[in-house]
Amino acid sequence: MGYRVAVVGATGNVGREMLNILAEREFPLAELTAVASPASQGRMIDFGDSGKELKVESIEHFDFTGYDIALFAAGSGPTKLHAPRAAAAGCVVIDNSSLYRMEPDVPLIVPEVNPDAISGMKRNIIANPNCSTAQMVVALKPLHDAAKIRRVVVSTYQSVSGAGKDAMDELFTQTRAIFVGDPKENNVFTKQIAFNCIPHIDDFLADGSTREERKMVQETHKILSPDIELTATCVRVPVFVGHSESINIEFEDELSAKDARDVLRKAPGIMVVDKQEDGGYVTPVECVGEYATYISRVRKDPTVKHGLNLWCVSDNLRKGAALNAIQIAELLGRKQLQKG
Repeated sequence: MGYRVAVVGATGNVGREMLNILAEREFPLAELTAVASPASQGRMIDFGDSGKELKVESIEHFDFTGYDIALFAAGSGPTKLHAPRAAAAGCVVIDNSSLYRMEPDVPLIVPEVNPDAISGMKRNIIANPNCSTAQMVVALKPLHDAAKIRRVVVSTYQSVSGAGKDAMDELFTQTRAIFVGDPKENNVFTKQIAFNCIPHIDDFLADGSTREERKMVQETHKILSPDIELTATCVRVPVFVGHSESINIEFEDELSAKDARDVLRKAPGIMVVDKQEDGGYVTPVECVGEYATYISRVRKDPTVKHGLNLWCVSDNLRKGAALNAIQIAELLGRKQLQKG
């Protein structure tokens, strides 16, 4: 059985990664169409390493009738215009933007965490969570099941690819400018990103937090549990791909660092690399192109009764976006087979 799939936003960072992962995982396809803005119409784009190329079609007049799944990686603006069209045509939309995440009748899914939420789909739309939330809840879920999480304090170290291709270009050009003595320009970021860290992702809110930090709180509540208290500080760092997180967890019940490692090793989607020695941990450059969420530096927090610290790293273009969307599509396929 094959599915007719459209990748919307196929020429962007996440859209290209969706095409790569569809090819790598040999997703059962009857037809695959690359869709993007009118400016990209007619371009040829690689379908992963399959050797095949796809001709890009314009979203403006694209007919979703007969398509089973539309993977949207186009941003909130185009999604607001075209996702309802796709859904009305009977196509299930899996959307990577923030547009539908907090809608009560739209499931927000990380397949390793809350796959049963797919039964709540009512509008033919499923939301993909924020990249920083996705990898964090993959790590939190098995620990929450083991000892019940009370509170989380997370600081993120987010790569520039999370802000798009222009952001990656800005890091490159600023880095080069520093080495050759050219002027540095900030067009995407509020301050210099090369050799710097910026504690500001998305817009500021009235309480002093940013939208990115608010997303992590709200999405964790929707995906995992509304009872978990969570506070976040989100930082953009001069890394091209790969988000890192320092996570402090306070539990209701005792959970030792050793038991936490054992729990995490058995959990889906997680790879534990935690040797207490030089280099015995995973860094962002090592997770690029990988499917797993990597956990390192698991240790006791002696300042609270039941506390642990850990380091969490993942490829944000994959688990934080494209991979999670395709895992949702695979989950849809399994649900349809069960019904059949």
